[in-house]
Amino acid sequence: MLSLLLPSHSGPNLPSAPLSGSRWVTAWSFAPVPVLTVVISVTIYLYGVHRMRVAGNRWPLNRTFAFCWGMGLILLAIASPLDTYDEVLLSVHMVQHMLLAMVAPIFLALGAPVTLALRTLPAGGRRVLLSVVHSRVAQALTFPVVAGAIFIANPFALYFSGYYEQTLRHPWLHDLNHLHFVLVGLLWYVPLLGIDPVRRRPEYPFRVIAAFMTLPFHAWLGVAIMSMNTLIAGDWYTAQHRAWGASPLSDQRTAGGILWTSGDLFGLIVFAVLFVQWMHASEREAKRVDRQLDRRDAEEARRAALNEALARAATREAGASPVAFPDA
Repeated sequence: MLSLLLPSHSGPNLPSAPLSGSRWVTAWSFAPVPVLTVVISVTIYLYGVHRMRVAGNRWPLNRTFAFCWGMGLILLAIASPLDTYDEVLLSVHMVQHMLLAMVAPIFLALGAPVTLALRTLPAGGRRVLLSVVHSRVAQALTFPVVAGAIFIANPFALYFSGYYEQTLRHPWLHDLNHLHFVLVGLLWYVPLLGIDPVRRRPEYPFRVIAAFMTLPFHAWLGVAIMSMNTLIAGDWYTAQHRAWGASPLSDQRTAGGILWTSGDLFGLIVFAVLFVQWMHASEREAKRVDRQLDRRDAEEARRAALNEALARAATREAGASPVAFPDA
């Protein structure tokens, strides 16, 4: 069915040399649509930041940096030699997968693009965006249990079905798979780490538990791929007849090892971000409670001063001499 709907090719454009040395400089590829999508996204975001400053409103620099860094990681994944070799080596594809699904979405979520849009769009645009954010579909997809389940199940469904090989055979499906990685990552990281408005955002202890619970699944998937004796997308990789590099099965085991080890590493990044956010939230809550206590103390002091003044006035009135009236 896919072959009727999408353009396909029977094999990759096989590079003539392994990915090493100068190939990291010379093997870049710039597919117009994905690269333009990244450039346009960054341009729109920076224009929104500019509009905030022109209006005299402050937009945190760290959010701008986070968003641009996230988009830069996406560009690295889709234009660097990682993209040139991702159809040839499963290990390279796995690095690309981790960048798109587990690293870049963290920084995009911290960049709060929806919040920026809500502050800069005209009234009509804000209403449309809010209707999307508050829609039942958005609420369901960003509900932590649902988002976590999708995040966990996604790579299992990709690599243990025929879908992954189809993404290799159909260029447009290949690009859509890259977008799919980013969107699935955002579904999980926006309610977990993000700043943008999300209903049912769990409290920080539950976020830490949820992040901890997702770690073993990527490790299990990595171990499962490492222990397989059959090739994922075997028809595709065996048809390459590469004269360089590791065998397809050896490369697949390397890919499983990358998934196994990097999942824990990127999990540490998530825990670090959660820890910092939790500390800042605790500081803000402490300041809020201090302000509330200060207001209460000021109100009590005002009432005490008023009661004291009324008491002094009553004392003066009680101690005044009675007025004598002449006899009739």
